[in-house]
Amino acid sequence: MNNLFKTNETGSVMNEVSWGGSKTAERTVLELFDIVHSFAQAHEPLHVLKGCSLSLQASETVALLGQSGSGKSTLLHIAGLLETPSGGKIFINGQDTGLLDDKGRTALRRNKIGFVYQFHHLLPEFSALENVMMPQMINGVKRKIALEKAKSLLDSVQLSHRFNHRPSELSGGEQQRVAIARALANDPVILIADEPTGNLDPNTAEAVFNMLQEVVQKQKTALLMATHNLELTRQMSKVLRIKDGVI
Repeated sequence: MNNLFKTNETGSVMNEVSWGGSKTAERTVLELFDIVHSFAQAHEPLHVLKGCSLSLQASETVALLGQSGSGKSTLLHIAGLLETPSGGKIFINGQDTGLLDDKGRTALRRNKIGFVYQFHHLLPEFSALENVMMPQMINGVKRKIALEKAKSLLDSVQLSHRFNHRPSELSGGEQQRVAIARALANDPVILIADEPTGNLDPNTAEAVFNMLQEVVQKQKTALLMATHNLELTRQMSKVLRIKDGVI
């Protein structure tokens, strides 16, 4: 198998794989180049990231490993445009995010990136359906269309029998599955997950992860997931380890 690297019209790298005489181009949806980041402290800055680079293709699942305090969450926040790095470049779907203003970054984050956290952060006063409808309606989708899509997404994570249940009426695993459906509501190209199974028992964690994998492949969404669960990483496309601020 020969790997040839080409650039698309945006200058972003596409990895073209040749196998048995046929070629398929894997679209690169996330690229981080030499990301550095520091936090101000009383006496001297705390350098958390010291030159991190990675790329993520559509349908690829990448695990990010590292000890607590290694910078995993900071890197995920930067990749998800929740935080601006001290230096380096971020490309989403080939677009240089450094050229965008706050409004442009917010729109790109809302339309192209989905988030799943260790704690589901569902809105407690709303049903599962309403939680999945919410990001769509914020994005301007009409209620009827948002409702049908929310039903489809919840069905895809096997929760069609829980449409009208509020988070307090759902198990931990069910709440996290609603969070996955919500993260996919606006058809993101990248799903960023920060310890999404860390708050679940082993059996439930595996079931939720398998469902996450299945949905990611079906939706052709790339997954970047921080985790401490080595068993889960063995099922992913690639494993990256962050240590002392570098990958």
